[in-house]
Amino acid sequence: MNMIDFKTYFELLNLYSDYAMVCDSAEWEKWPEFFIEDGCYRLQPRENHDSGLPLCLLALESKAMIRDRVYGVKETMYHDPYYQRHVVGTPRVISVARDLYSERIVSEANYVVIRTKLDGESTVYNAGYYHDEIVRTPEGLKLRSRLCVYDTEMIANSIIYPI
Repeated sequence: MNMIDFKTYFELLNLYSDYAMVCDSAEWEKWPEFFIEDGCYRLQPRENHDSGLPLCLLALESKAMIRDRVYGVKETMYHDPYYQRHVVGTPRVISVARDLYSERIVSEANYVVIRTKLDGESTVYNAGYYHDEIVRTPEGLKLRSRLCVYDTEMIANSIIYPI
């Protein structure tokens, strides 16, 4: 059954909104904390996803790899700085699995990321949907996996910051 109680759904809403706020405020050191240790983050074009092809633009297969990406964003990558703003739709619960020791939620939400360069106007940078597997931990809900399926194969420049 795809039902969760209000408290759990409120936690799910907070997970999505807190994630967006951390990305939008460039608090990169907080980004890995949304994932469990063996959590993964992938960015995949919709055409590949819909065709069952595994190729992703970005595939981080553990929290350690996610931390390494943060280091790269903060310390080694050179690019024109920009702001980003996430607009995330209300998450739709796909499935819920519970037993005595765990709870697993699969959910999806549409997103749009708007990019504003410091000397330019705001433009739609990336649009698609999140497909997430979320687990309950002692610290609350965490991502076991986040798959960002973006709608177009044409991306403006390289993707530096998390979607």
